[in-house]
Amino acid sequence: MKAALIKEPGNLPVYTDFREPVATEGLVRVRVAASSLSHVTKSRAAGSHYSASGRFPLVPGVDGTGTLEDGTRVYFVLPEAPFGAMAEYCLVKQNRCIPLPAALDDVTAAAIAIPGMSSWAAFVERAKLAEGETVLINGATGSSGALAVQIAKHLGAGKVIATGRNVEALHSLRALGADVTINLAQDESALESEFQHHFRAGVGAVLDYLWGPSASLLLAAAAKAAEDAVPLRFVQIGSISAPTITLPSSALRSTAIELMGSGIGSVPMPRIFAAITQLLNATVPQGFQMATHAVPLSMVASGWAEAEGRARTVFTMGPNG
Repeated sequence: MKAALIKEPGNLPVYTDFREPVATEGLVRVRVAASSLSHVTKSRAAGSHYSASGRFPLVPGVDGTGTLEDGTRVYFVLPEAPFGAMAEYCLVKQNRCIPLPAALDDVTAAAIAIPGMSSWAAFVERAKLAEGETVLINGATGSSGALAVQIAKHLGAGKVIATGRNVEALHSLRALGADVTINLAQDESALESEFQHHFRAGVGAVLDYLWGPSASLLLAAAAKAAEDAVPLRFVQIGSISAPTITLPSSALRSTAIELMGSGIGSVPMPRIFAAITQLLNATVPQGFQMATHAVPLSMVASGWAEAEGRARTVFTMGPNG
């Protein structure tokens, strides 16, 4: 079969022949239709993600859409190594396959599942979002953050505050449900003052996709301005800005901040699958919007290297893949 193959960590994938998987007990074979180039896929392929096996060569791709041998269209996640999702076929445990709604196309489903799950699981499983609460999404101008804005409103948030550096992208978030947008590129003192204003007014949960300086500033502002003894759930999801922060111990003593993460390991896999299922079933009825860029798998090297912006690159299989 044809597949993308990464021979060493940090290398670009090459389009080549790879042995075809054979279904064994407990595993089903999926004929792949589409697989998204997510941050998780890229970091696992580089060997830097906390869930990476470190074994090479490998076929990248942690999830995708495709068809089972009985004709059922599914979204699948975590195929069995070394058969990743960026190939004509892969092997997956049956309980890691989720039937797709008929109205949801393969490319959209492949693109939306992981970024959408990141906020859905964070809101439902970790933050325990309550109807009418105010939420702040730090780093909302990326594809995951923009979905988080839409999902927050769908799950009952009363007010959504979105932060980011891209002015044009921030403006577009208004149409997706953001009530307030905050430009992270402004002067630090002005930014902290703006954060404090919103914490004084009441913020129930923060979803953080950035970590780094803006997360430090948010936690410092919350410590100074959030209402005493009223819990603020700060859910850490991504570290696009930096892998570490400086956090004074007083920030945790002086306010009821509940600092937690959301992802594989912090949420049980059955609950992650439940979040993905709910997301996929809601995508078409709720009109969730996500920009995608479909690329034939045969162009995997250039598509991988050139992936950027808010559109999610999705590699497609098939006659022209």
